[in-house]
Amino acid sequence: MSTFSDLELDERILEALTSEGYQTPTPVQSETIPALMSGRDVMGIAQTGTGKTAAFALPILHHLANEQPGSGRPIRALMLTPTRELAAQIAERLRVYGRHLPLYSTVIFGGVGQSPQVKALRRGVDILVATPGRLLDLHNQGHVDLSYVEHFVLDEADRMLDMGFSKDVERILALVPNKRQNLMFSATMPKAIGTLAGRMLHRPVEVDISPEAPTTDRIEQYIAFVQKSDKRELLIDLIEGQMVSCGIVFTRTKHAANRLAKQLSKVGIPSDSIHGDKSQTARTKALASFKKGDVFVLVATDIASRGIDVEDITHVFNFDLPNEPEVYIHRIGRTARAGREGLAYSFCDETESGYLVGIQQLLGEEIEVLEDQPYHFEKARPKPGQKPGRVKGSPGGGRSRRGTGRGSGMRRYNRGGQKRGDGGNRSGGQRGGNRSGGQRDGNRRNDDRKSNNRSNRPGQKSDRPNRPSGGRPPQNNDRRGKQQGRSNASNRQGSRRRTQRRDDRS
Repeated sequence: MSTFSDLELDERILEALTSEGYQTPTPVQSETIPALMSGRDVMGIAQTGTGKTAAFALPILHHLANEQPGSGRPIRALMLTPTRELAAQIAERLRVYGRHLPLYSTVIFGGVGQSPQVKALRRGVDILVATPGRLLDLHNQGHVDLSYVEHFVLDEADRMLDMGFSKDVERILALVPNKRQNLMFSATMPKAIGTLAGRMLHRPVEVDISPEAPTTDRIEQYIAFVQKSDKRELLIDLIEGQMVSCGIVFTRTKHAANRLAKQLSKVGIPSDSIHGDKSQTARTKALASFKKGDVFVLVATDIASRGIDVEDITHVFNFDLPNEPEVYIHRIGRTARAGREGLAYSFCDETESGYLVGIQQLLGEEIEVLEDQPYHFEKARPKPGQKPGRVKGSPGGGRSRRGTGRGSGMRRYNRGGQKRGDGGNRSGGQRGGNRSGGQRDGNRRNDDRKSNNRSNRPGQKSDRPNRPSGGRPPQNNDRRGKQQGRSNASNRQGSRRRTQRRDDRS
């Protein structure tokens, strides 16, 4: 299929696609839309960013617009997602694609009051996008009737099962008619997904869009071996040295995400966190600030990362390595969107070396090691013949660099491995005092940063200036700051701050 016109979609849908600038279908759209148009079930292996929302939304909109119900406006299409952000994103795309159609859709999820959602359901909707918990809650209250569903979509099925929604999915499947069209998308294909697909789908067309090929080819990947206690300092150095203006950091726990976002903000890097424990209002606000550019760095857990689709993300940092290799592919896929290039840095401490082994086996190659960095910890490197999986126990052997300084012989690192400056200074001149000889302006690694929090305080100078509160640093095509590994201050001399960003596109 060369254009969307070749897919025989409703002319009103094509008009909406043209206004959005859609011309050529993506691979997942080219394979999925014809199968759904003919009434087949589809099992798709694809991740967010491959165009799968349009792949299942367009044919469903086509069918519903041309098949009017007998009476009223019952729910005829149900789209189930694991997270609120992804549900809201799908609902927004439905409104865009179906703007010229006489169809109504709404989205329901937890974390917000149910009254507006109940009112929308009472008015009648053709398409319902929902998360499992709130859907079952409203059904038990008598506000949702799923007995007329003709099209059922289960998106991000692997993550839904990881989040413990398997029983909820089973309950929902029992509420929809047996005769329906089904579509299941999953980024990975674990055994549990295969079992669920066997019960849910009938002779499905299998669409496999391998995530490695379109993602990793456009992403420069680096692994840094580092002690756990030094991860935060390495992250700050990378963010400041490469002038990161739109990056996402992945942590393993919600508490770590909150703590790290606060620590980054304290050193002048505007940051916020997003995870499952935050209210929907707080999550929406954080994501909106990130998209607008008010926040440079978004710290997220894997669960909350689904639905984060921002084209301008240039850097991804795996502060903690994921325990599932496929999740690594999903994480770094947050960058290099819409044909752009991106950078992915991963930190590996001594307990995570087994995770790295599994990731590199999935990639089929070893990730380039960022050795020329001041916190390199050789004992975190996987041992020869090591098997995938977590290494039990805490890091042992060798003492942390905490508070020891870089020393006069420590080199400032950059991507090319070139030594920069003398005496370990961050830039050509001194800033906040010479850092050689093991001396620093206060111990900047204390968790509470009481001695030096890098922000201006009465009677005390910060050892590095705060970032400006408005705008983002300029992002040239050659990613100037990233290539040269320069410090925050040296890169910003004479630079004009960007005040506008490109509109986000799904």
